[in-house]
Amino acid sequence: MADRSLRGMRIGAQSLQSEDGVVFADRADYTYQCEACGRDTIMTFSTEAEIPEMWECRHCGSSAVLLVDSKPVEIDRSGEKVARTHWDMLLERRTRAELEELLQERLNYLRARRGQQKIGA
Repeated sequence: MADRSLRGMRIGAQSLQSEDGVVFADRADYTYQCEACGRDTIMTFSTEAEIPEMWECRHCGSSAVLLVDSKPVEIDRSGEKVARTHWDMLLERRTRAELEELLQERLNYLRARRGQQKIGA
């Protein structure tokens, strides 16, 4: 019976797999310079990975820009869309004068309705 007993392992024990035959990916270090504090952050990525142009600074949490040949990479922001607010979309449909007129009509209607409710109550 003792020959067939299972050996227990504690939680967090080492893996039973070996690293024989495992080929690690080639890696390269990339430097990011923080725009706020000026410190460098060095990150290691696979040589096959797509390298991000921006990274969060480890020291202050601001945006850090990738350095190539000791110069910051120019980030193309032409494809970014500016968020439109509800007000922007409303101004595309109506002029400010039309909006003032609509507001006044609605206020007059609400005031008249409120006055009728007080009399009728």
